[in-house]
Amino acid sequence: MSKLQQTSADKAQRVGTLCVFASAVLYSIGGLCIKLIPWNGMSINSGRNIISVLVIGAYLLLTRHRPRWNRWIALGAASVCGTNTLFTLANKLTTAANTIVLQFTAPIFVLLLSLLFWRRKPQKLDVAVCIITLAGVVCFFVESLEAGGMLGNALALLSGFTYAGVFLLNDLPDADPISSVFWGDVCSAVIGLPFLLRETVFTPTALTSLVVLGAFQVGLAYILMCRGLKTTPAVTASLISGIEPVLNPILVAVFYHETIGPLSLLGAVIVLAAVLTYNVLKARQAPAAQPV
Repeated sequence: MSKLQQTSADKAQRVGTLCVFASAVLYSIGGLCIKLIPWNGMSINSGRNIISVLVIGAYLLLTRHRPRWNRWIALGAASVCGTNTLFTLANKLTTAANTIVLQFTAPIFVLLLSLLFWRRKPQKLDVAVCIITLAGVVCFFVESLEAGGMLGNALALLSGFTYAGVFLLNDLPDADPISSVFWGDVCSAVIGLPFLLRETVFTPTALTSLVVLGAFQVGLAYILMCRGLKTTPAVTASLISGIEPVLNPILVAVFYHETIGPLSLLGAVIVLAAVLTYNVLKARQAPAAQPV
């Protein structure tokens, strides 16, 4: 690879990493906005995805990208729909902290699925940072684990599995991540529509939170994630998203008054340090791994 090609590839990877990071920041506002809407979880999920479909549909029109459909895109859409629905329901049945810590088992599932279906042996750095990051996440939320409901915790854990599928969208055969996201959001909107039509409380706070969820926490976040996955490996993307389980409960604690203690703050430092260290080490490894 020539020096010019290497520089171009490095730049593309940095942009991809930044997109994944930005999407994780947008995802992190989900817990707070969901808590502020006094509706059934299925209603919230339907409403936010109706808005998201409009945002992603506009993006597809602007980029002249016609949504595709095949069995692999359908599998990706199922992962997106499952993540959307399970995350929203879990947030209503347990604490935001419990939901995000259990969903953030996704990197483990990414490693396992990559090994089982693509025979990709994880690098020692990936495994080590994954373990450290999860340790930080557990530390961050251990003070509130007993506060949540068992059903909500189970749904949150299941969402970790479907979330892993989202990170693997670009790795599926004949994949088209943005098409998977579009159809996944359509399915999410449709299955919750009967619940949404029965809602009667439409306060300014609820409607504003719903718009923020749909336009930014789902729509724009997924667009950025799809852009980032083009140049960012699934394991790397899932670890970069470690910023989400830190910001999510902090926002809920500040604005919704779910408590956060000193052990949680220690966990936040561990997660941030692990993710930053991982990206620095990966950046140093990249030039040496590329042939000249």
